[in-house]
Amino acid sequence: MELSRPWQLLRDALAVFVTALFMFPIFWWAMTSIKPISAVFDKDRVVWFDFVPTPINYAVTLFGRSRSQMAIDEGLGMGVAGAEAYDSRQSIIDTIVISVGATAITMAVAVLAAYALSRMKFSGRDAYLNWVLGQRFMPPIAILIPLVTLYKTAGLRDTDNYYMGYLGLMLIYALMNLPIALLLMKSFFDDIPKDVDEAAMIDGATRAQTFRRIVLPMAKGGIAASAVLCFIFSWTEFLLSLFLTTDIRTVPVKIQTFVTSTGNEWGFIAALGTAAAIPSFIFILLVQRHLVRGLTLGSLKE
Repeated sequence: MELSRPWQLLRDALAVFVTALFMFPIFWWAMTSIKPISAVFDKDRVVWFDFVPTPINYAVTLFGRSRSQMAIDEGLGMGVAGAEAYDSRQSIIDTIVISVGATAITMAVAVLAAYALSRMKFSGRDAYLNWVLGQRFMPPIAILIPLVTLYKTAGLRDTDNYYMGYLGLMLIYALMNLPIALLLMKSFFDDIPKDVDEAAMIDGATRAQTFRRIVLPMAKGGIAASAVLCFIFSWTEFLLSLFLTTDIRTVPVKIQTFVTSTGNEWGFIAALGTAAAIPSFIFILLVQRHLVRGLTLGSLKE
């Protein structure tokens, strides 16, 4: 039943209000990232727009500039030395390498497993899928202590071998993201008719050729959506990175170091947090249609 014009306007107004309510913290976060220290720590009033924007927070965290020198250049007369502690370039590089590696591992396993689960029937398949989904519900803190012990024994800590620390984080992130990637990919493969496989094999293609040349290209949208989701989960993960690495600091862990005994560096926290959130927004916008379709888990049929 189509709604009347007043109800449509009310619905749209409510949608705008709810969206604005959820977007306001992000807006305030971005505003804080360009505020000078005097505006961030003004005790007498809440500073909204009556301040002079400054690039200090981004210049220090993203480009390694000295905050004290930047303050002098901007004529603010504020800032302290020791900017190397806030230089986040290496953390950004580490996070990109780990997130891309974890995503590649996850998708390599998830695509093959999802195709098998979608096309092959075997006893206990539904129970197995429920078990896989249940792994995603388990909080990482529940396995943290045995995981740290296991990583130390296997030499996957960066304190034992710096490069093995990268591999260790990639593996645990891949394991963490595998359930959701597997279920998403299965939903996309379920939407591809099995008749396509059968027609290709009747024409002489093997199962592997059918998968590689026929089914995989048809599911590329789902692969992109699942990969973006896995990348974002790896990009924003904090707890495992904090406990499994010491020298390697991903962006969420690096932000945590800006909380010091002398106070919180809100400008730097907001700048790095805003910069780290931008890739997630871009990727989500690019694949949002595929994500919404995938999250239905194949419940919509033609």
